[in-house]
Amino acid sequence: MSGLIALLDDVASISKVAAASVDDIAGQAAKAGAKAAGAVIDDAAVTPKYVHGFDASRELPIVWKIARGSILNKLLILLPVALLLSAFAPWLIAPLLMLGGSYLCFEGAEKVAHAFGHGHEHDSEQHTHPESEGAALEEQRVAGAIKTDFILSAEIMTIALSTIPAEDSLLAKALILAVVAVGITVAVYGFVALIVKADDVGVHLATERRGAIAAFGRGIVKFMPGFMKALTIVGTAAMIWVGGQIILHGLGEMGWHAPYDWVHHMAEAAAHALPQISGLAEWTTTAFLDGVVGLILGLILIPIVEKVLNPILSVTIVPLIGTAKRLFGGTEQN
Repeated sequence: MSGLIALLDDVASISKVAAASVDDIAGQAAKAGAKAAGAVIDDAAVTPKYVHGFDASRELPIVWKIARGSILNKLLILLPVALLLSAFAPWLIAPLLMLGGSYLCFEGAEKVAHAFGHGHEHDSEQHTHPESEGAALEEQRVAGAIKTDFILSAEIMTIALSTIPAEDSLLAKALILAVVAVGITVAVYGFVALIVKADDVGVHLATERRGAIAAFGRGIVKFMPGFMKALTIVGTAAMIWVGGQIILHGLGEMGWHAPYDWVHHMAEAAAHALPQISGLAEWTTTAFLDGVVGLILGLILIPIVEKVLNPILSVTIVPLIGTAKRLFGGTEQN
């Protein structure tokens, strides 16, 4: 009997440790997801454009296909790569993170420049409004969305990896990254599904119901265009802010502390100047200055990418992709 009691006590102890581990993993995953806010918001803002122009009955299936591709990218490709980096080349995490931050700055600055009538958004060809709605076009649109999502997912997973303590076990890192991958994918594409069907719900309520419910439906229809515009603005601001923050932190880790220290000093000065709202003042100042750094870097990168990197990629990577498609039978069949 005493042996059974001891066994039950051991099981209870193990359960407590397991529960604590689950809580720790969930907490670290939430922290990692919050750090990746810029890429997450951009993902949610970009994806609805890929279903525009298709019949309403195809919208949710298209979102599901993109979401499935996204979760497979994260779990089958990006998560193993992140674990390999953590185990064998942790010194590469900071440079990769800065590369992702630079991409966020470039993407955000390009959207700002486009809004003021300068240049063009590099992915605009993927968001044209098609006249036909065939299966081949749908697959092409889904493939383009998954490719864009892969870039954003790589940023999300790298940012998440950078927040996990180095002393954590490989299993703990894998579990945290898996929770981040699944949680963010469900949140983003669940939100996207709500967005793309909101107009249809509004129209249905406005035409099939009466009184206050019909008015509510008309309100949804009127609200959604402004909401989408606001979401795009917020997504752009978040990209520039998070990108600038990543760059400043990365420079500090590489030994150049002056830019980060200056931002920190200015944030502390704002907190002292406004003691009643010191926390808000410090955060706002930090975010604003991170955003300024991100915007300046992004504007510098625009001509470099357009005049240097894009021509190089067009004569190197693009032919390789074409060759791979021919070797493996192509991916554009119906």
